[in-house]
Amino acid sequence: MSHLSRRDLLRASGAGLLALAAGGALTACGDSGSGAASGGDADTGTVTVWSWATAAAALRGVVPAFEKDNPGIKVDVQDIGNPAIWDKITVGLAAGGQGLGDVLHIGCDYLPGYLEKFPGGLANLSEFGADAHKEAFVKGLWPVVTGKDGHAYALPWEVNPLGFFYRKDYFDKAGIDPAVLATWDDLIAAADRFKAANPGISLIGISKSANPDPDLDFLQSLMQLQGAFYFDLQGKITLGSEPDVRALTTVKRLEDAGLIADASGDQGWANLMKAGKLAVAPMPAWAAHYLEKKFPDQSGNWRLAKPPAVVAGGKRTALVNSTHLAVAASSPRRRAAWKFVEYALTRPASVNSMFDAGGVFPALVEAYSGSMYGAPSAFYGGQAVLRTFAELATDGGDATNYSGDYARALKLVSDAQTKVFLKGGDPAAVLQDAAKQLAQQTGRGIG
Repeated sequence: MSHLSRRDLLRASGAGLLALAAGGALTACGDSGSGAASGGDADTGTVTVWSWATAAAALRGVVPAFEKDNPGIKVDVQDIGNPAIWDKITVGLAAGGQGLGDVLHIGCDYLPGYLEKFPGGLANLSEFGADAHKEAFVKGLWPVVTGKDGHAYALPWEVNPLGFFYRKDYFDKAGIDPAVLATWDDLIAAADRFKAANPGISLIGISKSANPDPDLDFLQSLMQLQGAFYFDLQGKITLGSEPDVRALTTVKRLEDAGLIADASGDQGWANLMKAGKLAVAPMPAWAAHYLEKKFPDQSGNWRLAKPPAVVAGGKRTALVNSTHLAVAASSPRRRAAWKFVEYALTRPASVNSMFDAGGVFPALVEAYSGSMYGAPSAFYGGQAVLRTFAELATDGGDATNYSGDYARALKLVSDAQTKVFLKGGDPAAVLQDAAKQLAQQTGRGIG
């Protein structure tokens, strides 16, 4: 949920598996990046890496082994802070790359905007052999790091497959097994039985008034389960499409069935969770450790299952967000920077050491053979939740194009969802109106 974004969690806590903030959103458009600037192929010297919080600490753990295996290259990992890193990268790219770090940690909602607004600002990693690793990462991520020219401008580091966390004790009271619920329609059909057994308990919490911020993570995940989003991979607006309308309709049906609690306010969702008022948390991999640390008194009650599909026979996996490492095209040490990126992100030992140190859920498929993924968790009743997320990641998902206009879309879709919650708005009508407004604001076509 947006009010429980990874960005906010990392500012509040440095513990465990908290994944990295994808950041806010960049309101820019233009052409995709066209490749690295001339020169800058030095493979020695000191490489500066920009990241933040637990991710920066995890990257530092890789440095000793890398420097030993790559004599002549030193690595300086800097914790720029979040959201400060986005301002610094944006300012640096706008200044033609002046003052940028050599390696940049970038979220999926910023990368497309950087490529669109600052063509040539990020190095063309295909020139250094990045394409050889295309099949090594979770399916659905490579299009995210690929420019319109077909070249790779980053390597995936983190992936966040969607999970379906649920309170086993509440569902047991109702005689419902969430693991066999194939669709959200199945869950809605069981609403009366669930509520009768659990008075005062809701399934999920959403800030219905979007106070203080847009709360669209759940809606977006329903879109992504169908391979849809606000934009298609060509950048056309798809807000009025059948999958998007179906997603918002599902939200409305859950609301009409009395299954959604209002989570308005800075701590709205957390307060509902702390009070034991929510039975489901449709959240991605980064939340696994967060729930355990934030709500320890609920240990043993939670379980994890595959998310229900939106349509019968539909996908039950979605990659809701990701983060990546890119190289600044202005770097005089691009080759050395690439060597570090490749070393950190394409070796199971590297990504798993970062994960174990409190970093992020890795996008490298080969990493999932590590023993940590099969470790049982007492909080989840002995379930190996990381193995479940590894399986969901391996299943893959459709690529999501946040584009350079995500911020504009976010505001319009938030307004549309609020109209449904507070004014009984028709999902198709409000989304089609949002699509028209977005087209007017951005000049993008409607797909």
